[in-house]
Amino acid sequence: MTRHTFKLPDVGEGTTAAEITKWHVKAGDSIVEDAPLVDVATDKAVVEIPSPFTGVVVSIHGKEGDSVPVGTELVVYETAAAAAVVDKPAAQDAAGASTAGTAAVAAVAMDMARPGALPATLGGMGTDKPFASPAVRRRARELGLLLQDLRGSGPGGRILQADIDAAVTRTGRAAQPRGASPAPAAAGDGVEEIRVIGIRRRIAEQMQESKRRIPHFSYVEEVDMTALQSLRNHLNDKYGTQRPWLSFLPFVVRALVRTLPAHAALNARYDDEAGIVRRHRAIHVGIATQTPNGLLVPVLRDAQALGLWECAAEIARLADRARAGKASREELGGSTITLTSLGAMGGIAFTPIINYPEVAIIGMNKLAERPVVAQGRIEVRSMMNLSSSFDHRVVDGWDAAVFVQALRNLLEQPATLFIEEGYRPAP
Repeated sequence: MTRHTFKLPDVGEGTTAAEITKWHVKAGDSIVEDAPLVDVATDKAVVEIPSPFTGVVVSIHGKEGDSVPVGTELVVYETAAAAAVVDKPAAQDAAGASTAGTAAVAAVAMDMARPGALPATLGGMGTDKPFASPAVRRRARELGLLLQDLRGSGPGGRILQADIDAAVTRTGRAAQPRGASPAPAAAGDGVEEIRVIGIRRRIAEQMQESKRRIPHFSYVEEVDMTALQSLRNHLNDKYGTQRPWLSFLPFVVRALVRTLPAHAALNARYDDEAGIVRRHRAIHVGIATQTPNGLLVPVLRDAQALGLWECAAEIARLADRARAGKASREELGGSTITLTSLGAMGGIAFTPIINYPEVAIIGMNKLAERPVVAQGRIEVRSMMNLSSSFDHRVVDGWDAAVFVQALRNLLEQPATLFIEEGYRPAP
């Protein structure tokens, strides 16, 4: 028997520490190479680290919720023979085997964070082994599916979550919630204690920081979306099979792009410790996205440079990566203004919390038909409220109202979203 020590790798972009969010093993368990070992969180990204060895777990170090530095001993294994590890330098001796294992797992984690990248392989993985992330492998196991029986639609034949969904549809198996686990039994007195860890803890800390630092004020305005809804339906009917499907989000993003240059104070981040407001020319829109791990805000970068369908495609891509836990740190940071929508659950109005250190957040409520008085007549119109919040330290109420009214005018006259300004009369 050979004993190996596995240490926490750098799971991406030079992180110095990560939080243990879930152990998949305990001391005494047998585990095979590439099976889920431990989930760790860094900033707002969660990475499932697979086992680099096949063997028996002698001990694990660290509890769920603990923050541990990179290089910390996590697991001690006993294996039948020394495990092979890819990219092992010829000069490395047996005593350094665990270091190479750490590097290999870090490569897997880094590949998982890159869009479209194939996963790095660990020792023993041949070319006939299906390409799939650990999360996809775990879900396939839960559903009783063999990856060898699936055709991967990703780059290089990589099997994606969508391929699992297609197999579920074909075979009629009951789909399991991704990442779901049974809730622990309640205590005898009816109280269930749930430790707040991982992304949920980071969200809680961010919300607390935002409310502690920022004096919020909210402004709600109703918008007649009838014309925009008609345009959206027409475009989806005409191009639905050839172009990305259009929700209302790309149109609202386009309205932001047309409005913010004249309201630069709102496309900004406030460094309250330095007393500096940094106004940005580029418009990086945070898109609040509900995921199994909580609310994340992937960033639609340089929205001013995107066409309508490009915007729709990028929003969909970012949302998919956030929900799969694959969004990188770059994709989850650097927004200059945030857009949030509760969809069909949007209610009449709500008071969104600003994504600190931004100074504004725009919230979309649900679309509903309402009776509206128009030119002395009662008509049924498709109406939606915009519920927005602003940082009152740097944004005055009047300026916020003028900004929201400008958004409303664009959305109610959707042709103006696509008309370029700068008309000059003939001499």
